[in-house]
Amino acid sequence: MDLGLTGRVALVAASSRGLGKATAMQLAAEGAKVMISGRHEGELEASAAEIGGETGAEVAYWVADVTRGEDVQGLVDRTTGRFGRLDVLITNAGGPPAGNFDAFEDADWQGAFELNLLSVVRLVRAGLPHMREKGYGRIVNVASSSIKQPLENLILSNVFRAAVLGLSKSLSAELAPDGILINTLGPGRIATDRLTSMQESMAEEAGIPVGEMRARSEAQIPLGRHGRPEEFARIAAFLASEANTYVTGQALLVDGGMVRAL
Repeated sequence: MDLGLTGRVALVAASSRGLGKATAMQLAAEGAKVMISGRHEGELEASAAEIGGETGAEVAYWVADVTRGEDVQGLVDRTTGRFGRLDVLITNAGGPPAGNFDAFEDADWQGAFELNLLSVVRLVRAGLPHMREKGYGRIVNVASSSIKQPLENLILSNVFRAAVLGLSKSLSAELAPDGILINTLGPGRIATDRLTSMQESMAEEAGIPVGEMRARSEAQIPLGRHGRPEEFARIAAFLASEANTYVTGQALLVDGGMVRAL
């Protein structure tokens, strides 16, 4: 299937590694011009070179912390200044700390709000004028499977990822007349550095080997394994493409069937 991404311009937030990087790689492989971003220039430079080298696409990077409003605006300005337009926006950010309700103070809640909700608001707000000018746009919010089923010991993520879904659903009606589609993806247990780190911590707390913790995790997934970043990226690329012409305001899980909610 031709996704119609050749020549399109995509901005992928938090994309020096993990799901963001995999999504940027897939978009570039489909012919898009891609701007990647993150907080660490060394990682970004290496990732941009890798993505460009493997795909032959034009890939640029810009250092930005999505919790800072001026960085978000600067990132969008840099993208449109470099490529002349913005067609695809992938909102993304790292996850907040793990913990239950009693573990967090006001500052923790404020930090998670700025990282996982306000960053999406700011990215969308900065990108919309460029999409509205062209009468075309695709926005894909990378959230978590917790948009459908809360995750144990991740209350901050559960609250603010669900808020992103509410934002996306509300915006879908507002943006439809402008030719802009917006959807939310909920990755389940995808084999990234964050999943590895979380399972190492859980294994240490439980006093068991990491391999056993990983096996327990995979046993809860009907497909019997953790997902691969590229599997997630292919779904993101479809929603971000011209092949998607009638899906907006939706929440789609990429979780191997782990979440049992309807």
